[in-house]
Amino acid sequence: MKKDKTKVKAPESAETLNSRSEVYEWIQCLVYALVICVIVFVFLFRVVDVEGDSMNPTLLNADKLIVSDIFYKPKQGDIVIFRKDDYKSEALVKRVIATEGQTIDIDFDRGRVYVDGELLDEPYIAELTKNQLDFQGAQTVPEGCVFVMGDNRNASSDSRRASIGMVDERLIVGKVLFKIFPLDRIGSPYGD
Repeated sequence: MKKDKTKVKAPESAETLNSRSEVYEWIQCLVYALVICVIVFVFLFRVVDVEGDSMNPTLLNADKLIVSDIFYKPKQGDIVIFRKDDYKSEALVKRVIATEGQTIDIDFDRGRVYVDGELLDEPYIAELTKNQLDFQGAQTVPEGCVFVMGDNRNASSDSRRASIGMVDERLIVGKVLFKIFPLDRIGSPYGD
């Protein structure tokens, strides 16, 4: 009789099976975490870089911000990111000064901003508003729009410039929620 020389493989030890199972579980957890991060940063929050000095001293060039548009309706005082591609291809960051139906007026001699006839309290601005740009007299904000200005009023292109003008709310990417970089500037941009 002829002997069969095929080797029978010994069953894997329980320890080997457990370590493979752990590796598989770790890979599965990492994939789930990656998918959740992608969903959060695509649909709920965005990270946006500040470009330029128009929001000094509140936001500085190269600050990184967390922005969201979930259930967002613009309010006076909010800092928003918006796109105005016919003006500039990069997103712009400005503060909402007036919303639909409100009337904005600026006294450039005294550097004061009025909304609905009331002087705005603006502790966040770099200096009084002296740069008129294209702004001509009191204006009422149309429905579905906002009037925005940078905190560095005399070095900001904003709704005072005809090429930006009133900003359609549909162009708003979201409200700035938090500064995340540089590390020494982490926190709310609203002085809370």
